[in-house]
Amino acid sequence: MFLADKLVPLAYDPGIKPNEGGLPGLEVLKQVIGSINLFGIIAVVGALAVSAGVWAWGHHSGGHQAEASGKKGVLVSAGAALLLGAANGVVAFFSTLGTQVR
Repeated sequence: MFLADKLVPLAYDPGIKPNEGGLPGLEVLKQVIGSINLFGIIAVVGALAVSAGVWAWGHHSGGHQAEASGKKGVLVSAGAALLLGAANGVVAFFSTLGTQVR
């Protein structure tokens, strides 16, 4: 009971919440971030194509290191595409989860 009395002042709620219209230029920032996301997706398509080519070349030439590197590149590219495509959902999920912390 004595320890709980000392911890109560540490539980201060500053009352800050996201404000949609708080700063000018929010729409421009959203467009810039969306363009960066699109650029990343296009870069991942290129990386996936190169990795698949390295994988195929390594397989047909007997280069086991190249084949392994190609496989790794394909998996990393697929993971990056998944994260770039799901960025809005991931951020929204954890933001909503964060608002439930008390």
